[in-house]
Amino acid sequence: MSFFPYRFERLGVVMSPDPDDPDEVEGTLNPGGAVTPDGDVVLFPRIVAEGNVSRISRATVTFADGVPSGVRREGLILKPDRSWERASDHAGVEDPRVTRIDALDRWLMTYVAYGPLGPRTAVAVSADLIAWRRLGPLVYVYDDEADVELNLVYNKDVVILPEPVPGPDGRPALAVLHRPMWGEALDGDRLGRYTPAGHDGEGLSIWLSYIDLAAARADPRMLTVLSGHREIMKPEQPWERTKIGAGPPPIRVQDGWLLVYHGVGPAGDGGQTYQAGAALLDAEDPGFVIARSKEPLLSPESEHERVGTVADVVFPTALLPHETGLLCFYGMADARIGAARLVRSAGHVGPALGERP
Repeated sequence: MSFFPYRFERLGVVMSPDPDDPDEVEGTLNPGGAVTPDGDVVLFPRIVAEGNVSRISRATVTFADGVPSGVRREGLILKPDRSWERASDHAGVEDPRVTRIDALDRWLMTYVAYGPLGPRTAVAVSADLIAWRRLGPLVYVYDDEADVELNLVYNKDVVILPEPVPGPDGRPALAVLHRPMWGEALDGDRLGRYTPAGHDGEGLSIWLSYIDLAAARADPRMLTVLSGHREIMKPEQPWERTKIGAGPPPIRVQDGWLLVYHGVGPAGDGGQTYQAGAALLDAEDPGFVIARSKEPLLSPESEHERVGTVADVVFPTALLPHETGLLCFYGMADARIGAARLVRSAGHVGPALGERP
């Protein structure tokens, strides 16, 4: 493609911390999202209490003239109350991403558990978007041929594609995108800086792994077991030089899988800026990148995106179909939640978002 055929239209802030709720005093941000069978748009925000303790709540989006205008809070769904989600001096369940898997008739949530070994990504499952059952932290099968041991490092930005694809052995599998954090090994004082064989450890990239679908159907605990690891997207442009990571679970479109992701690069004041770009992945092999935006599609520009708990951050985590278009919900400076609409750029010839070939 000669240019990337999508752009964002900002719709405004949809959720800010409730000053009367101690669970939200340090921020509402980075929500997972889903559409209920009745068509409601539901968010699962990370809410932060004093001391940087995060929980995951549920909130239904309200609309005014077709535009997200606020939320109806519906209580907590996950608290850091498991032994691997809390430690003596910290705790948290953070940054959920939610995928509907029709092949399992379930919704899957990946989230970061901030426990004794630091941040580890875990999985929970739900039949109704209300009650969630934890399955535990992810386990990465060691790949001897590539000499990749992903269990030695933190791993974030884990998202699961909604439809099965052929796995490395040709069997139906769930494709999983993730971002290993080389140089931030578990218990780094002893393990030091771990990187896999043949990797220089510079610039944090997006990787692809797989969950065997038949094994997961037989035993839901197998949804935590990933294999077939490979790197698929590296930082390329100056705005994403430091690291990139998957945003919402990809959406199936005419051209393949539409992935919105964040990139982190240096800011002029010596800090870092989080911006959003997008890529198109092949429908059958999501490890093949068809096209990628060279420039960011969403950058911190408004006051709420530039000033907050962490300055200069837009962090997309939910991309949901709605009658008014494809809605993206994102963290604003780690303090609030904003909404934007993702649309095709003017001049692009092709079917509407969400249409299948």
